Amino acid sequence: MPNRIALAPLTNSQSKADGTLSEAERRWLVMRASGGFGLTMTAAAHVQAIGQGFAGQLGTFSDAHIAGLRELAQQINITGSVSIAQLHHAGNRSPALLIGEAPVCPSNDLETGARALNPDEVSGLVTDFVTAAERCDAAGFDGVELHGAHGYMICQFLSSTLNRRDDQYGGSLENRSRLLFEIISGIRENCRPDFILGVRLSPERFGMDINEIRTVTQRLIDSDDVDFVDLSLWDCFKEPQDLNFAGQTLIEVVTDLERRSTPTGRYVPLGVAGKLQTPPDIGEAMTLGADFVLLGRAAILHHDYPQLLNADPEFVPNHIPVSAAYLADEGLSEPFIDYMRTWKGFVSN
Repeated sequence: MPNRIALAPLTNSQSKADGTLSEAERRWLVMRASGGFGLTMTAAAHVQAIGQGFAGQLGTFSDAHIAGLRELAQQINITGSVSIAQLHHAGNRSPALLIGEAPVCPSNDLETGARALNPDEVSGLVTDFVTAAERCDAAGFDGVELHGAHGYMICQFLSSTLNRRDDQYGGSLENRSRLLFEIISGIRENCRPDFILGVRLSPERFGMDINEIRTVTQRLIDSDDVDFVDLSLWDCFKEPQDLNFAGQTLIEVVTDLERRSTPTGRYVPLGVAGKLQTPPDIGEAMTLGADFVLLGRAAILHHDYPQLLNADPEFVPNHIPVSAAYLADEGLSEPFIDYMRTWKGFVSN
């Protein structure tokens, strides 16, 4: 990365109905890469048709997606930004009306109507994540990130409450994290040696336990099979919900992890996301031990945030609400702007 600012993976509903890349999504992402983001990550891209989480989602579940992915990777790479595709399966959060059938989940889930995956389907899920990574590799992306956060499929397997399986994928933390580590192993075996592999996790909410996520994160680092870990904190500077960590900020709870891989001594960077909007926010996150930051709302408001920061370390970013016309100038298409209207107070008209 030419700098320590990454574009967070942001839902934008701009891809075509079949998951192929649209001109609108290409423009949105390439504007951020050209605007100086050291790493440019796609929105969550589903690895199975049944794993779609929202309309207009980018796909990686078919070879038909490779041509668009190749165009996108080439245009990001030429800017000098690191190109990363985020691989995703929504699990029980896949709307039945969107996918045309009941969603799937580690265990039966009455609340969402999701059915449990059978053992063969779990194996197929691992294979489809790996195959999606191979497509991104073939398309020329520098790497992929596995979306293990925000209550989606990998996160659902990690949950001790939602995952009630009694096979090798349920019960202990080792079993609940088995899916994640099998996907990682498969990607390492089937993609090029220098293919970047990261993992996004949530340390709390969505049935997550901070100590368990700390354990999984440390194991990821120690395995020497991942190149970075991205922790989505929602708010880096708040106190954790777990009272055992009272008096600390959430970022401090995760940045005290040892980041030097046990087998080789290689350093594995830790990125954080969560209400980082101003230069002082970014500076504080770095001071508290983050290796890089992932910007979401700030990147929507400023496609060239890193360049603005480099030119003036004290620049004051714009704040919401902003007009639809402003967002259009920042590279958001009408579907993306409509989606941002669902964020309270973001769009003024």
